[in-house]
Amino acid sequence: MLLPPYLKKGQTIGITCPAGYMIKEKAQSCIAQLQKWGFEVMVGNTLGSQSNNYFSGTDEERRDEMQAMLDDDSIHAILCARGGYGTGRIIEQLDFSRFRKKPKWIIGFSDITVLHCHLFSKFKIASLHAPMAAAFADGLNEFNQSLYKSITGKKASYTTNSHPFNKKGKVSGELVGGNLSLFTHLIGTNSEVDTKDKILFLEDIGEQIYNIDRMLYQLKRSGKLQALKGLIIGGFTDIKDTDRPFGQTVQEVIRAIIADCTYPVCYEFPVSHEKENFALKVGGQYELNVARSKVNLKEIA
Repeated sequence: MLLPPYLKKGQTIGITCPAGYMIKEKAQSCIAQLQKWGFEVMVGNTLGSQSNNYFSGTDEERRDEMQAMLDDDSIHAILCARGGYGTGRIIEQLDFSRFRKKPKWIIGFSDITVLHCHLFSKFKIASLHAPMAAAFADGLNEFNQSLYKSITGKKASYTTNSHPFNKKGKVSGELVGGNLSLFTHLIGTNSEVDTKDKILFLEDIGEQIYNIDRMLYQLKRSGKLQALKGLIIGGFTDIKDTDRPFGQTVQEVIRAIIADCTYPVCYEFPVSHEKENFALKVGGQYELNVARSKVNLKEIA
């Protein structure tokens, strides 16, 4: 697995919107903080674009801007301002030939899971599942600060409380994953991830419980949950139930589906669509230690 070079002060971070629309004002706190950290910022036209629909520009505009940032040697990392939906519409049209020779950190979560999985599965290049522009609106906290630490080369070590459903164990391996919906929808595509001997992390937002159940069964039936080293369940927020209740919480759904698995599992790890969203290197080497009272995820390479 190839890790892109870490950033130094004075280098440039490009900001683009490869998926959903975002007004420029929502990114100003992020831009200001990146500059306070000592980076130059190059803002693409897709941020606050004149689009009159869901997307931050046409497919061609979003594709071309991402392509330009991938190819521009003066840009040392690419921060996707927001997710939403749309990266899957352009991923096959992107040319990564120059990027593969001089990789850079691609940063984001949610719909950016498409990029993370594509880079991992096709090119074995690591990327950063991390807070995006809106995460800086309320100032600095340990979660958006973890972005700075990650892109400047500080190895992560995150500790969180235990959960009653956790399965104890200590393992190490490559970390893969992201948004459950996107990770599942990539099965059968060029961006599908081989999860064998990997530590998998999953999170999601705004889904019906029955739909989460369906997606997890898709992962199980396609073999994605059987040969893992470990499983990290992040935040599942703004979850909805049907008028006739499904009868289980999300955590109960997951526990039932992986009941026959023997690898360590932790629940409610702070990776999510909310403030609690630590930066994680997709493709990075981590040690997961699920103990009785605490859980620790530590970057080891």
